[in-house]
Amino acid sequence: MIRISESAQKHFCKLLADQPEGTNIRVFVVNPGMPNAECGVSYCPPDSVEPDDERLPFNGFDAVVDSGSAPFLEDAVIDFEEQELGSQLTLKAPNAKARKVADDAPLIDRVEYVIQAEINPQLANHGGHVLVTEITEDGKAVLQFGGGCNGCSMIDVTVKNGIEKELIERFPNEIIGVKDVTEHERGEHSYY
Repeated sequence: MIRISESAQKHFCKLLADQPEGTNIRVFVVNPGMPNAECGVSYCPPDSVEPDDERLPFNGFDAVVDSGSAPFLEDAVIDFEEQELGSQLTLKAPNAKARKVADDAPLIDRVEYVIQAEINPQLANHGGHVLVTEITEDGKAVLQFGGGCNGCSMIDVTVKNGIEKELIERFPNEIIGVKDVTEHERGEHSYY
């Protein structure tokens, strides 16, 4: 589920040496499966472990994960880098904003996962988001944009050179294109 690099394990062992005996780390996701999901690591004293928590053994400590966060921490990586100007602990959880789906899940679920996990975080930088409303019989993903994408002059570039290209690459022989059903004309419905 979670991979913790050797350097991060050593870092956690140093930090835990100053904590009461039996303290481990807790890895969690706040707002899992949502666009505003945030991952974190904290101390986990023995009395704060819940019966349904998952314990992942590492060298000198356990990583404790609550059942609500576990599916969203699949493929997560924690690393620690020491540099001249200081050190940095990083936690990368590619599935925090959207729950990973199986390779044999229905096509719409797999497309929605890519949209939520990879495309929407990029659109969020501009205040936008996109939803997949359906997959047509001929293999087109029907998209509905909102937020900053509504009324944006760059929407054609985003759709054709970004999302469509990505989905065709990811789902060859299943997706042949995308169809945008959003009303992009400026007006009261526009974001700006």
